[in-house]
Amino acid sequence: MVLLQKLHFVGMLVAHFLVSTTVVSAAYAFNKPQVRVTTTFADFDARIMDQWGPGGGKFVKISNDSHHPFQERTFGGAKRTEIQGSRIFGSGYPYGANDSSTVAGRPFPFGTWPLWWDQDFMGSNEYGPHLDAIRPGGMLVSVPLRTTADHFNITDTEVYYAIGDKESLLLLMISYVTWCHVVPTWPSRFDPRLPNSTIRLENIIQYFRASSFAVASPEYNNTFAQLPSSNSMESNPLPDFIEYSPFRQCINNATFHALPILNKPPSLTPLGKFIVALAFAGEVLIPAFVVVAIGALLGIGTLFGTVVLAIRYILCSWIPESVKKSLQRRRERRGNRLATAQAIARARTQELRYENYP
Repeated sequence: MVLLQKLHFVGMLVAHFLVSTTVVSAAYAFNKPQVRVTTTFADFDARIMDQWGPGGGKFVKISNDSHHPFQERTFGGAKRTEIQGSRIFGSGYPYGANDSSTVAGRPFPFGTWPLWWDQDFMGSNEYGPHLDAIRPGGMLVSVPLRTTADHFNITDTEVYYAIGDKESLLLLMISYVTWCHVVPTWPSRFDPRLPNSTIRLENIIQYFRASSFAVASPEYNNTFAQLPSSNSMESNPLPDFIEYSPFRQCINNATFHALPILNKPPSLTPLGKFIVALAFAGEVLIPAFVVVAIGALLGIGTLFGTVVLAIRYILCSWIPESVKKSLQRRRERRGNRLATAQAIARARTQELRYENYP
């Protein structure tokens, strides 16, 4: 019996570790910069794009229960190591780019859809401004990226532009400012149809995240950019002052590591779920999980929850068992005293009989 109780206690601790690890990771993700990706109104479930995350996991389909414009398309599953494309629009797809002449109809490996260019270039009007209201991260914006010669050995005229959804770019600006000493600047709406637009298709020096984010330089002119990627995968080489610029390299590295991408949701492994079910079978489940969740949100989930479970074991198992054993020993002692008294009484009765015997 004691061995089973010890095994049960160990199981509770193991289960708590698995549960609290999941809850802590969820709480950590809650505090990280995030972009929510909502694809259905049938429930409150939503996937999360966050900075620094590794991505990966299984891709899923956009359900057809809420009349989403891209229902039945797959999204998610891509890893951060696959985030970097080339200077050709339509690049950077880990999967789903079967027809390289168009981006129309493609899946969304990183959780959001690609940029769009004027004159329905490569079918990109499908993702145009008419869908800005539901584009993950919001409307397309651009922001100039400038720094000072104090931090990099560059000229004051070396300026780059980042193009992407509003939320991703605002979050990424923090990394640009911290890592690359970019002058903080608020983004403005990006519309490639405007005749005075600073950025053109041929100015892109790097696409990221399945062509949904790009870095451009007005000093670069890629004459191959106007050709669909099915016709040419070539591009004009970057000028040396861009190719070897430490500022550009810093921007590229910051974008690679910090651009928000879709992560797989945190969950217990099947083994973890089995241990949880086994360890907590027959126990009062809700209070323990509530306390563990509170501890996790306070940032002390594992230590706090372990102490809670230890106290719970003492209060619910050890103390009741100790009291039970104590009461049992008391009953045994009382029974022994009663039996002794009865034996003495019988012996005394027998002696009296002998004394009265004629």
